[in-house]
Parts: sequence; C-alpha cells; structure tokens
Amino acid sequence: MILSKKAGKISTSLTLDITAKAKKMKADGIDVIGFGAGEPDFNTPKNIREAAIKAINEGMTKYTAASGIIELKQAIIKKLKKDNSLNYITDQIIVSTGAKQCLANVFQAILNPGDEVIIGAPYWVSYPELVKLADGVPVFVETEESNKFKLTITNLNRAITSKSKAIILNSPNNPTGTVYSREELMNIAEFAKINNLIIISDEIYEKLLYAANDHISIASLSEDAYLRTIVINGLSKAYAMTGWRVGYAAGSKEIIALMSNIQSHTTSNPNSIAQYASVEALSGEQDDMHSMIEQFKIRRNYMVKRINSINNLSCIEPEGAFYVMVNISNIFNKLIDGKVIKDSISFSKLLLEKEKVAVIPGIAFGAENFIRLSYATSMENIKQGLDRIESFVSNI
Repeated sequence: MILSKKAGKISTSLTLDITAKAKKMKADGIDVIGFGAGEPDFNTPKNIREAAIKAINEGMTKYTAASGIIELKQAIIKKLKKDNSLNYITDQIIVSTGAKQCLANVFQAILNPGDEVIIGAPYWVSYPELVKLADGVPVFVETEESNKFKLTITNLNRAITSKSKAIILNSPNNPTGTVYSREELMNIAEFAKINNLIIISDEIYEKLLYAANDHISIASLSEDAYLRTIVINGLSKAYAMTGWRVGYAAGSKEIIALMSNIQSHTTSNPNSIAQYASVEALSGEQDDMHSMIEQFKIRRNYMVKRINSINNLSCIEPEGAFYVMVNISNIFNKLIDGKVIKDSISFSKLLLEKEKVAVIPGIAFGAENFIRLSYATSMENIKQGLDRIESFVSNI
C-alpha cells in the first residue's frame, strides 16, 4: 500500500524527540538536566487558573464558534490596540489550538503547489514542515551570527523568485533571541511591498524582551504592511500556558475567513475552558508575567556570561525569548574517548550520553555550528548543567 508521499517527506521534531528522551531517562531514575524545553517552567498564574475553574463550574464546556468565542476575540482586539497600535474587528481574528495551528491554517489558506515561502535560518523547526504540508516550498536565507542572525535586504534579494509568495518574520526569535529594530522592520516591510509578499509575523515571544524597548509589530509600521501581514501570537509563552493550547491570528478578512473555514473542518473550536481562561490572561492582572520575565533575564545574564567563559564555546546575548545559541564549531573534528564530534547531532548525543545533559542540535534549526539551550529552567539546573557541559568540553 502506498501511503502519503507528502507526509513521508515531513521530518520529526528534533526538539520534541530530545525532550521526550530526556523525560524518559528521568523517569528511569537517571539524573538528566534538560535545556531543550521551549516552555516556561513557571505555573500558569493563579487568576488564569481560577478563571478556568469558574468556566467549568458555570458549564462553559460546550462547543464554541469554530474560530473562537467573541469574548476572547474582543480581548485580543483590545490587546492588539493597546500593545501594538493595531486596529482590528472580530472578523479579522481567529483563535486556534495554539499558534502552531494558526501557522498551519495560514499556509493552507495562502499557498498553492510550488509557492515559495522565505524563511531565515536559523528557524523554528516547524516552519519548513508546515510550509511543505501546505504544498509550498521553503526557501532558506542564511543569516550571520556577526549580524545577530538577522535578515537583511541583501540576503533577502538573493532568495526572491517569481514563485515567492510569503516571508516569515519571527521577532523575538526562536532559536536565536534576535529582536528586530524599527528600521530593520521597515526595510523588510518595504521589501515585501516591492515583491508583493504576504508577511507572516510570528510574535509569540513578544512579551519576553530584556531591553527597555517595547515590542514592535511589523504590521503597525504602515498601511501597506498592515494589509499584507498576518500577525501570529498566543498565550503559551508569556503566560506559562503551553498546555492550554490557545493561539490567535489577526489579518485581512479574506485570509482569516479561509483559515476559519479550514479550522472548522479540521479541529473545530479550541478548548472552550482554555478560551475563557485566556480572556482573563489578556484582561486581568499581569504582575506574575512581569515577575517571570525578570527571572528569565537573570538566568539569561548568568548563562551568557558562563558560556563565554568556557573554552571553545561562545554565544551572543539574546535580546528576547528564552534561548541561547551556543557556537560549538571550534570543537568539530575533535575526539572524546575516541569518538569524533563531527556535527551538532554527534555533540548533543555524546553530551547526553556522557554528562546526562539534553540540548537541541543546531541542525534542527538549519544551523549546524550551534546547539540551542533554553533558560526556561531553574537557576540550579542552569548552573549544574553548565558545569557538566564545561566538564564535557574540557575532556575533548
């Protein structure tokens, strides 16, 4: 029997694979420290949890509109106006089962077979696979560590073809922590205008910034940018709600309508209880979120300083999200116990085997010279894990 050729071309998620392996080792009693998780280690704030319990007790457990409850759409509209100076109406909003479903929906809504989507590398692991599932073609643009892994007009111009349909922008960025300035965003917006591209702006890490500057949404820069941008966001990262699975998208009525139709025939509505809790997340007390961000900043500062003190390792300071890309290229082709470290996967496997530390190999993000460490874990784990990494590297 011949199964789906398209599905057969989709890669598994290395981030989920390694995280699952580390969890299994822990369950087996092995002392593993994991730097792979892309989720806050804090609990969901109490006011949000209580809103979910209230929704259950009041019977808010039935089907909702496929594209989300009106109360949550209105809360999203207020948030986008207040935080991002963006004006939308309810017909321009869709609520989905996480930001990942929003992305899957938008690619299915805009792509035809052979359409190309420009993606900066390093990239989040699911971008190219979601594009391929929608019959699109991911086109990767290599960025430079020396330029903080940012897209530039020069390297974007090399990627443009007659088949280019869209560009993905992720700021703050996973996996690099890169944050684009207003001027850089304006250049990308102009590039999209000249080449008539749809901008898919993934802003899921919007709140996780460590400088004084506020987040800037590319959709807010001009009328043209507003009209051609689909803003993707969600509750997972900023509110420690990864398991609640609530994301949202904002954009043109036409594209949002197509996304809603697709969703109505795939998953239907997001979890009703999580939706009511999300209204409280966006509209209620924000102190817990701000406290979480302060803890992430402390962890980031420690991790960056410590990594750069280890021989043959280096990193740049991330400006947002909760990841550090560690350059391990100085270690390639060297031996540890007779085994050659030839790439990011062999480094990661040997590190897990010998020191019981789980990291994500950079190849998962299209960046072979790196590994990704998450500082969404306790300071105790960070200190102990970096001790083990230093021990591992010193024996090479």
